[in-house]
Amino acid sequence: MSTSNLSDDSLPAIMFLTGIPGLEWAHAWIAIPFCAMYLVALAGNAALILVIVTDSALHAPMYLFLCLLSLTDLALSSTTVPKTLAILWLHAGEISFGGCLAQMFCVHSIYALESSVLLAMAFDRYVAICNPLRYMIILNRSIIGRIGLTGILRSIAVVSPFIFLLRRLPYCGHHVMAHTYCEHMGIARLACGNITVNIVYGLTVALLAVGLDSILIAISYGFILHAVFHLPSQDARHKALSTCGSHLGVILVFYIPAFFSFLTHRFGQHRVPKNVHIFLANLYVLVPPVLNPIIYGARTKEIRSRLRRLLHLGKVSV
Repeated sequence: MSTSNLSDDSLPAIMFLTGIPGLEWAHAWIAIPFCAMYLVALAGNAALILVIVTDSALHAPMYLFLCLLSLTDLALSSTTVPKTLAILWLHAGEISFGGCLAQMFCVHSIYALESSVLLAMAFDRYVAICNPLRYMIILNRSIIGRIGLTGILRSIAVVSPFIFLLRRLPYCGHHVMAHTYCEHMGIARLACGNITVNIVYGLTVALLAVGLDSILIAISYGFILHAVFHLPSQDARHKALSTCGSHLGVILVFYIPAFFSFLTHRFGQHRVPKNVHIFLANLYVLVPPVLNPIIYGARTKEIRSRLRRLLHLGKVSV
């Protein structure tokens, strides 16, 4: 590649996000459920964080990981949805190239971090069920802090190369992207150069980061289920399965839309309509933040009772 292509002169100063192609007439209507879901996500996750932070009885490892999950959910949705609503309602699709790269970095790094949090939560359930006597020793606050820091550093490390891979490409004046937010392959496909490296690295990150996390989560639950079905008490089995059921629900809500969106973007580009792909891309940053607090709030007695007390909906004994 020539030196001129490596210079900032080849990079567009401004990018323009068009929203959902083919459905421009419905943008204002589509924004209404997106906005409602975003408000539910904000309220639900903020309430969950408030309940956990203000109640010392909920400072156990399971709830601290849940608090971290809610923080990542808030960050993930807030990185994308406000700009999406501005595009759909106000036609404000203009964004600087640097701003687009920053949004892309935040979306992918937060998503990778959330995958790390789900893996940590699976490890938490494994220790709690398979080694309950040493649970608080193994998962003390120091270890939880290190797990969180490792997840942050890993997500930054694997996503940072996307910025350099995109800046090295020539764009030949292309700056209009059919999307509601900036993501790696959406930007890369605007380039007029070879994007094989971007495709290969993106696939590698997906397989070695998110894919590996999902495999390790599956292995953890294999051990967990083996241990659960060997518990002597039926009540103990029911309680363990109930707790794990909430986590499994969150895992499915997180991974299924993301993997479907990922696979259609890379392998079904000519088979899946563009507007369907963009809908999926919006759902995988909106659905988990909306459903995670509902799943845990509905299935976890401790959170449910303390939330009622916080909202003064009834007298709850501690």
